[in-house]
Amino acid sequence: MTAVQKVEAAETAVANYSASLMDVIAQAARDPSVDIDKMERLIAMQERVQGRDAQTQYYSALAEMQPNLPIIDERGGIKGRDGTIQSTYALWEDVNEAIRPTLAEHGFSLSFRVSRADGEIIVTGILAHRSGHREETTLSLPTDTSGSKNAVQAVGSSTSYGKRYTAFALLNITTTGEDDDGNKAGMKKIVHETARDAPFPQGPARNKTDLKTKAKVLWQDVEASGDMDTLDIVLNDNSALIEQLKTVLPSWWHGGKDEGGMAFEGLGQIVRRMKRDFSQGVN
Repeated sequence: MTAVQKVEAAETAVANYSASLMDVIAQAARDPSVDIDKMERLIAMQERVQGRDAQTQYYSALAEMQPNLPIIDERGGIKGRDGTIQSTYALWEDVNEAIRPTLAEHGFSLSFRVSRADGEIIVTGILAHRSGHREETTLSLPTDTSGSKNAVQAVGSSTSYGKRYTAFALLNITTTGEDDDGNKAGMKKIVHETARDAPFPQGPARNKTDLKTKAKVLWQDVEASGDMDTLDIVLNDNSALIEQLKTVLPSWWHGGKDEGGMAFEGLGQIVRRMKRDFSQGVN
C-alpha cells in the first residue's frame, strides 16, 4: 500500500466512524425522550472523533512528506579569530526557500510566534495541516551579542536561529555537515536521531506511544457511550486498535495490578460491565 493509499484509508475509516456517530446523534435528536446529558455526551464524542480525524490526517501526510524534504546546504559559517571558518550552518532563508514548495504540496504551513521574556527571545514554531491539526515546539534563546551587532541585529540573529531549529525539530530536517552555530546564542547542538522502535504490530497506531494516546481517546469514547448502540459503534470502528491494544498492552484491555499490587480494571472489563448494565436497563 502506498503512502497516499494509507492516508485515504485512514481518512475513510474515521469518516465512516464520524458518519455513523452523526446518524446516532440525528436519531437521538428526533427522540423526545432523549435527555440533554446524553446529547451532550454524543456531541462531545463527535468533537473528539473530528479531532482524531484531523490528527490522523496530519501524521499520515507528515509521513508521506518527510521523504520528499530536501537536505539543506550549509552556506553560513562561523569564523575563528584568524578569519578561518570554524563551523558551518544552514541559513534560515535557505531552509525556508527549500521547504516551502514541499510543505504546500502536502497541505502544511509553517509559521512562528516570537516574544520576549526575562531578556530572552522565545520562538515557537507551528506546523499546521489543512485538516486543522497543528503541532508546536518552542525554543528560548538569549540575544546574540557576538561580534559588533547592535540591539536589533542581536534580536534578529536569535530569531533566525529559533526559526531554523524549531523547523528542524518539527520536520526532522537534515543539513549537509549537520553542524551548529548555537555558540552564538548559547544553545547546545540539536541532534536528529532515527527512531529505534522494535517491529510493531500492524494497525492504526504507529508505536507504543501512539497506541497509548489513541487508547486513551478510545477509553473516553467508551465511557461516554450512553447506550448499547453507541458503544457498539465505538467498538466496531476501533476493532483494529483494540487488537493492537490486546497484543502490545494487554493489561490495558484485560486489567492487571499496579506496582503496589493493587488490581485495576482494564478497558475490556469496563466494556463487559457496560454491556451488562445496558442489557439490564441500568444507566
